[in-house]
Amino acid sequence: MFPRFAAYGFLKNLRFFEPFLILIFRAAGLSFFQIGLLYSIRDLTNNIMEVPTGVLADVFGRRRAMVSAFAAYIVSLVIFYAFNRFALYAVGMVLFGLGEAFRSGTHKALILEYLRLNGRLQEKVSYYGRTRGFSQLGSAVNALLAAGLVFFTGDYRLMFLVTILPYALDLLNLATYPRVLDGELAQLDHGVIWRQTRRTFSDFSGIFKHGNAMRALLNSAGLTALFKATKDYLQPILESFALSLPVLLWLEDVQRSGLVVGVVYFFIYLMTSQASRSADSFSRRFRDLATAINITFLIGAAFIFLAGLAAWRDATLPAILVFIGFYGLQNLRKPMNVAYISDQIPARVMASGLSVEAQISTILVAVFAPLLGLMADHWGVGLALASLGGLACVLFLLARLSPSPALTEG
Repeated sequence: MFPRFAAYGFLKNLRFFEPFLILIFRAAGLSFFQIGLLYSIRDLTNNIMEVPTGVLADVFGRRRAMVSAFAAYIVSLVIFYAFNRFALYAVGMVLFGLGEAFRSGTHKALILEYLRLNGRLQEKVSYYGRTRGFSQLGSAVNALLAAGLVFFTGDYRLMFLVTILPYALDLLNLATYPRVLDGELAQLDHGVIWRQTRRTFSDFSGIFKHGNAMRALLNSAGLTALFKATKDYLQPILESFALSLPVLLWLEDVQRSGLVVGVVYFFIYLMTSQASRSADSFSRRFRDLATAINITFLIGAAFIFLAGLAAWRDATLPAILVFIGFYGLQNLRKPMNVAYISDQIPARVMASGLSVEAQISTILVAVFAPLLGLMADHWGVGLALASLGGLACVLFLLARLSPSPALTEG
């Protein structure tokens, strides 16, 4: 099954539209505020539907859940390609968020079931790590292929249609997984979704009773939300840079910018992969983990502030370099945040703690993304980014970590 698991990860990350998403929406006449709302709709749908889709996967089978996910993706891609209205884009984002909810964690469960059935659970770290390597390879190849496709077609919007091909192949791949990987199907209890939802809210509210844990989750979720809300604004900055270059002047504007965007994202994905592996050695340069996390939070906020100022002053190359640094920093921070959070939350509720972190991040993205879009419409992208970077510094006052002994189980 390894080649098929690897193929899933590789094909899943061939999202040819992703490096150009804001550019596509802007070309369709959407304001930055509307784009921010679409991002909020996608993330909130994913978050709200995560519990019910997880229950449905246990009842009807993980393979069916994965097929449903890719079916939802494909319908959303058709909507994005075929229509040019905000209301329909919102429907597309709901479907895409639903696909994310059905997919999230489900394929990992399929891999673990395969290893359990074959008596190979002791290999789960290395086995999953190797399959994830193909996902990262897919991200890097995606950037280059997307650049090539835009270069030869001169059409950003076509990327939605082209993405349907690898997603249809992945749907076929998943639909023909062995039925035994579904595991033992649960009985549908009409009260189970409600109980799971109540439990999630209970876990969410319970975290607020523990100051260190709450600050740890807010620190992690805060910069993650800042990253998710701002990362795609690299695209219009790259477009501006590409069109200012005194080279390839015989090409159409879309071809020139598509080439630059694709190549830059290719190197970003290579760099972020390396950054995650370097987290441990980086954190050891500080006297404790809390200090490393605090400093990287402030550096991240400063990166967005400086990228915004540079873009405002039309210094596009420095803005791009600082933005790329933010991509690397976010992947550097994630393992450190998980390690620190694990010291503040008992192992028996660690999954709930990380779920709360995801919920806080989603709520903050739902606030940051439209706010950033609104500021970008009125002040321009540069000042909007700088303002949100300044706001992140205020958030740090609530999320500043202090060194504390690891939590022991009671």
